[in-house]
Amino acid sequence: MLLHLHLVRHGQTYFNRYNRLQGWSNSPLTEAGLADADRAAEQLSMVDFKAAYCSDTTRAMVTAARILDRNEAAGHRRPELIDDMHFREQFYGYFEGQDMAMAWWAAGAPHGTPSYGSIVERYGLEATRDFLKEADPFHDAESDEEYWQRVEGGFAVIAGDARLHDGDDVLQISHGNTLLSLMHRYAPEGYDLSQRPANGSVTCLDFDTALPIGQAVTVRSYNR
Repeated sequence: MLLHLHLVRHGQTYFNRYNRLQGWSNSPLTEAGLADADRAAEQLSMVDFKAAYCSDTTRAMVTAARILDRNEAAGHRRPELIDDMHFREQFYGYFEGQDMAMAWWAAGAPHGTPSYGSIVERYGLEATRDFLKEADPFHDAESDEEYWQRVEGGFAVIAGDARLHDGDDVLQISHGNTLLSLMHRYAPEGYDLSQRPANGSVTCLDFDTALPIGQAVTVRSYNR
């Protein structure tokens, strides 16, 4: 079964505005964030969604509701919105809510890489998770292995949805670092991954549920 996934980064939150790490913690959408959601809603208003998923965070649920409201107003049947912890952003543990620059300095400085970008450049994106877990005094932050185990569980949730059939379109409200991580794992050459996807942007993936997860995802577009 080949599914067309439309992944939307939630609208801007106050933590986004203040440049703070926001994984499993929550902060409300700003006025700009509501406008982000509405722009995504307009872009997707003609897509006939057969299912809709989001993380169990208010920023994702509010974004999803505004998109589905617009979609329903355009004449489409409104699918039930399923919120699930598998679709959450990376968990930053002790560093949740902290200033990004300070948190990534704490993670990377012991390795000679005092910023997020320098960690990625020298060690790869995977190391950002492992270094942050190492720096977390409680070691609650997700390691790279823990993160991907959970994310792959989200793909399994979608694959097991009995409502879906070959060729269906699926809405999924996602998160900035998760989208960037998916692109690093599945995107071919030719995408600029130096910047995080914009709030309210749409990334499209094809998901073949018959294939092993490492081969199942194909990127169709990014950060539109």
